[in-house]
Amino acid sequence: MAESKEQDAAGAGEPAEDPQHAQQRKRARPWVKGIIIGAAILLVVGVLVYWLATRNEISSDDAFVDGRAAAVAARVAGAVISLDINDNQFVHGGDPLVHLDPRPFKLALDQAEAEAETARAQLAAQRHGQLVSKRNFPAQLAQAQAQLLSARAALEKAQNDERREHTLSGAATTAQEADTTRVALQQAQAQVAAAEAQVHEAGAVPARLSQVEAQVNQQQGAERDAEARVAQAQLNLEWTVVRAAEDGWVTKRSVEVGDYVDVGQQIMALVSPQIWITANFKENQLARVRAGQRVRIGIDMYPTLKLRGHIDSMQLGTGTKFSTFPAENATGNFIKIVQRIPVKIDIDSGLDPHFPLPLGASAEPTVDLR
Repeated sequence: MAESKEQDAAGAGEPAEDPQHAQQRKRARPWVKGIIIGAAILLVVGVLVYWLATRNEISSDDAFVDGRAAAVAARVAGAVISLDINDNQFVHGGDPLVHLDPRPFKLALDQAEAEAETARAQLAAQRHGQLVSKRNFPAQLAQAQAQLLSARAALEKAQNDERREHTLSGAATTAQEADTTRVALQQAQAQVAAAEAQVHEAGAVPARLSQVEAQVNQQQGAERDAEARVAQAQLNLEWTVVRAAEDGWVTKRSVEVGDYVDVGQQIMALVSPQIWITANFKENQLARVRAGQRVRIGIDMYPTLKLRGHIDSMQLGTGTKFSTFPAENATGNFIKIVQRIPVKIDIDSGLDPHFPLPLGASAEPTVDLR
């Protein structure tokens, strides 16, 4: 009775369910459960397959295209008179990029060449004088020795005359003749002394020749110095044409016709065609990373471009270690942060000249750890 009353009360509040519909709903419940169970199984299988497929892979979205960008700077100061390139133009090594006003450097080269000619003429004169000295110095010594012999002979004659003069009796000579012989003896003695001095002076032939040789060497140094100034002036004149050091694309051009550039002033950069990927992996990802492992590379800029490469090397230092203000962990307030370590990835295949990769473009490498 109570149950029937409750059913009557419930039936009074809600419409009675169609028995046929209730039977269909009961029949559909097993199918719904089967679908749910099947979906759960598929999800588990999918997760398991994904884990098995990726357990030997690591990836990072903190990666970018890297390469060499060489700064192009002027080696001499001057005014820009012409430009041979445009922005983002590809150039080959040796191609002219910028022309500076060459006139001051031509004048400097002419002056240096004139000084070099003067130095060469002076050196030729010094060498000629050295040859003359090699002939004259021995001849001067021989001449001085001959004059000494002559002076000694005259001295001997004067001594004999003076000796004979003393042996003569007073009636056989006069005071005037005695004075004459005495004066002649003194003159002969003076001539011998002078001749000996000349022999002594002329006798230092090696020393005199060494002095002349030193003068020649000094002039040779002056000539080399003048030739070096000529070579430097030629270099300065050549450097008025700024040329590309290697193949690459012109970037960051900051010079125009009419500008005055100083020595060492960067006027543009050349991006080399050689590029690679720098990936900053977390330190806890790198336990199994080794050089030579294969890498798949995706480029955010070109989603359809698929690159292949390999691990080249790992930087021996985290990014923060080489920052301007590296972390100091000995201050007592250390907080551990997972560090990132740059890894260089060389590109082996997949590059397309129709899709140039600018430096710094985002990349996503996936490393096969097997």
